[in-house]
Amino acid sequence: MSYCRREGKDTILFATKEDHQQPSSVNISPPEPGPGLIMPDGSINWNCPCLGGMATGPCGIEFRDAFTCFHYSPAEPKGSDCFSAFQTMQDCMAKYPTVYNRGDDEEGEFPMVDSDTNTNSEGDNKSIEGNKNDSVVDKKK
Repeated sequence: MSYCRREGKDTILFATKEDHQQPSSVNISPPEPGPGLIMPDGSINWNCPCLGGMATGPCGIEFRDAFTCFHYSPAEPKGSDCFSAFQTMQDCMAKYPTVYNRGDDEEGEFPMVDSDTNTNSEGDNKSIEGNKNDSVVDKKK
């Protein structure tokens, strides 16, 4: 038979072999799921680990402004009215290449477009939308 004994601030439990052979009667409730990126009330959860620290980095304010604009955008297509907010965020991120580095394996996949001249980072002077008959060419060859 098991019993308890108190020694100062400690409580010592003595259990027999029979006590350990009985299944536990403790009911543990399942953990509540985290709120995710969007809270139940529709607001943005800036503490979500899925944002990867973007909301708190050196361009956190610009990121939050752009993401908020996109999230609450009534425009079709969604976020099309947020170009200036995303341009401001992109300009800020360009000032911190060590923080917002895309990595060598992704470089060149999506060239940056200069909105003033419609030229991309490789100097091609093409329309942003492009021609439907154009094919994608791998420039790394």
